[in-house]
Amino acid sequence: MSQQQAAPKPSLQGVRIKARKGAVKAQAKHEPTVFRDQLYKHLETVPEGDFDSFTSKLVQAGSTLEYLKYADALFEILLVGGLLQPGGSYVDDGAPPSPFSILQAKEPAEVDDMKKYVDVLNKLIRRYKYLQKPLQESALPGLLQYANRWPQSQKDKFALASGLLLSQGLASGGALLSLTKDHLVKNDVSLSIVTVIFRTYLLDQSMEHLASTLKKGGIKDLLAFFPPQKQDAKALEAHFKAEGLSPIADWFTKKQFAVIKEGLVNGLKQRCEQEDSVADIIAFVKNEQDERPLPETELVQCIWQGLMASVDWSARPDQIEALALREVTKYAPIIEPFCNGPKAEVALINVLQAYCYEDTRVIKAFPQILKVLYNQDCISDQAIIYWHQKGSRPQGRQHFLKTTETLVKFLQEQEDESEEE
Repeated sequence: MSQQQAAPKPSLQGVRIKARKGAVKAQAKHEPTVFRDQLYKHLETVPEGDFDSFTSKLVQAGSTLEYLKYADALFEILLVGGLLQPGGSYVDDGAPPSPFSILQAKEPAEVDDMKKYVDVLNKLIRRYKYLQKPLQESALPGLLQYANRWPQSQKDKFALASGLLLSQGLASGGALLSLTKDHLVKNDVSLSIVTVIFRTYLLDQSMEHLASTLKKGGIKDLLAFFPPQKQDAKALEAHFKAEGLSPIADWFTKKQFAVIKEGLVNGLKQRCEQEDSVADIIAFVKNEQDERPLPETELVQCIWQGLMASVDWSARPDQIEALALREVTKYAPIIEPFCNGPKAEVALINVLQAYCYEDTRVIKAFPQILKVLYNQDCISDQAIIYWHQKGSRPQGRQHFLKTTETLVKFLQEQEDESEEE
């Protein structure tokens, strides 16, 4: 049989198939130098110092130039005045510096002058909101890692601008993680930059605002910006106080105290649950206090919290008060060695007051617990009388003062009898 010849398949001739826009963009060459030259054409006609015109030109250029595609290049031009090569040096192709960049701010760098430059960036980002993400995630961190290559004047200007960008919410605290790299930390480069950034930030915002920004940015420890030989709390406190930034030193100390207190509370809870001996538990607290000392009032509070956290409070409601008295009697020998003066004793009473106020199951047992602590030499009669007269806390004050009237009256009569003898 003869095989029938296959007919040729039809084809389109003279028809141009149009590619999708997304595919064209994906295949387009990445040409930052071309982008730079086009941006310069918009900016080079603006007189120096005319910030409103620079803002208008940048906003106008965004309608024709691909800002999103060239976001890193755009911020290199606006922040350091030109395109950078890997390693941080400028692209050497004969191009002049940008007609506008923060490095054109006058020297010595001043916050009021720098605000004019950052205001241009602020308005640009408000117009093109998609620029904020590349600024805080790639452009700013990427530029900060080259800070060791810059002269001091450039570092100061960039640090001022960074502080303003952070305080105005245009960049996140995570950008500062670049400054924890070894080559920046070892020669105090990171420390000098973050000092200027923090000082600038605190001109516009509170310490609590800065702390929140650092926390959201993943900055867990300010010591990461210090050289290895200076990474201790005393060096940090001395540095920031010398720089006139006491709020940062105080905040760090408070934060360190919180970490120390948490460790002490958890350690006490664990040892009590393991039923370690009283001597071992006291030795643990003393060792912690020797290594990382807390003020005596804070120490007493931590000891109480750690001991009470180890108690199983799952008893019947009518047995809770008896349980509280039994547990306090058991743990009093641990508390007693650390109540070494009136301050610590009154602090312990106030800790007990706050504890009973917050946990209403034991609120009625307050006078009895106070009496147990007195009988176990944790607190003196003078401390109880002082607390009752003028040392109590506001929380539930009237209730606690009323329920301890009998005890206080008894102690005052004893004191009077001793004086007569």
